[in-house]
Amino acid sequence: MSGFKLQRLGLIMEPEHGHPQEVEGVLNPAAARGPDGELYLFPRLVARGNYSRIGIARVRFNEAGDPTGVERLGIALEPETDYERRPGGGGGCEDPRITFVEPLQHYLMAYSALSAQGPRIALALSEDLFHWRRLGLASFGPYQGIEFGEVDNKDASFFPVAIPNPSGQPELGILHRPLFPGTRPEETACHPASREVDLERESIWISYCPTLLDGREAHRFGKFAFHHRLAAPLSPWERLKIGGGTPPILTRHGWLIVYHGVSEIVEPGNDKHPLRYSAGVMVLSKEHPRVIRYRSVKPVLTPSLPQERDGTVANVVFPTGIDRRDDLGSPDRFDIYYGMADNRIGAARLDVPDFLPPGGVADPPEAIV
Repeated sequence: MSGFKLQRLGLIMEPEHGHPQEVEGVLNPAAARGPDGELYLFPRLVARGNYSRIGIARVRFNEAGDPTGVERLGIALEPETDYERRPGGGGGCEDPRITFVEPLQHYLMAYSALSAQGPRIALALSEDLFHWRRLGLASFGPYQGIEFGEVDNKDASFFPVAIPNPSGQPELGILHRPLFPGTRPEETACHPASREVDLERESIWISYCPTLLDGREAHRFGKFAFHHRLAAPLSPWERLKIGGGTPPILTRHGWLIVYHGVSEIVEPGNDKHPLRYSAGVMVLSKEHPRVIRYRSVKPVLTPSLPQERDGTVANVVFPTGIDRRDDLGSPDRFDIYYGMADNRIGAARLDVPDFLPPGGVADPPEAIV
């Protein structure tokens, strides 16, 4: 096998006709295997006015083991706290990622909480995927004059084991991409085709927290105090923005992440240049996840199907869930669950190659797009 290949498996979930909680879309699900071995999705369910809940659904498979649809099971989280609500009845719990954190022996969910202050990373904990306890908003300390705590932030996910922080101490690691002013794709698209990237404010970061791993109660969640800049926009397909995707999962080559990048679609006679969200692959060192071993020069998935090109937001594939197919005896096979045009959910299959392809290591510190 010569490289990372992604094969579409088809549409898995779309809005149920007449369902008021899904009238504006179902999208961007977390994926996790429960204690019963079943695979569960946690889609963002969008009601009128962009009011979002996090649902729960059991994935159905055919005889070949391919996902074919879901059985809806209800709601995992809906806006209840101040940090999930906006004045006038708005708000949202959005775009979850779920990791079974081995030192905790619990599932840990990172999701976007939408309040009047904007999107922030919120956390919840569960033993069984059906009952969730909120842990509040993730708290971030500053780093060399960069204030992470007061800016929009989303698309976060956790490592399932303790990883070494910049000082070499094992801590809980979270991937996140702060949305500093001026770094959204709608804003960076206003720049010329060649531009200098603000490395500190346009990157995916790894931040570290010791609290959950030092013997104290799981609900006493501390501050993410150590930080490391992981990856900034580099290739043309991610020129306008790079952001998180699926939670990191260990493979033979290291920690695999399927992440998203944003570029423009240049159309003759169209001065606005609509955006395109695509997906790529990143592999981090198993021993030192701050080291990128491989990164996609070209995307592994771009919006091409009608369901990916037309929807609430056109031209979007947005990976958020990943499932290792150990149940099929295929530990190098992963099913990726992704949002389609911010309206539906699709699945695609990724087979990890025997060797990392050459020429894929990217993102030197002086990276310029």
